[in-house]
Amino acid sequence: MLRTALARVPTLSTPLGCDAVGVPDHHGFRLLARLPKPGCVFVDDDWWWWIVPAGSDLELAWPPQVRYARGARVSGARPRLLHWPQDPLPYTPPIPLYLMVCQLTGAVPEWSGQ
Repeated sequence: MLRTALARVPTLSTPLGCDAVGVPDHHGFRLLARLPKPGCVFVDDDWWWWIVPAGSDLELAWPPQVRYARGARVSGARPRLLHWPQDPLPYTPPIPLYLMVCQLTGAVPEWSGQ
């Protein structure tokens, strides 16, 4: 399957690397409205992609309805930037995103840490 890297925004620093969390488009607006500090959000016809720090999949079991893309390399069409963060970093905090995604999908949050 062809993978496309989400466009990097040159004016934003990415000191923590970049991964992306994809949610089906029917959850997109609800998540954007509820998250206190959303980072860069990209959209295509079927998915909304949230930029998170690299390694945001460690110790978290993202629900099966969600796609986790290491290196922010996503499958499908070329997503376009929908939301620009107020902060100089492109990241959405992964824990609030994870908890909200679990709530919307009906998944029970699972922590695999010690």
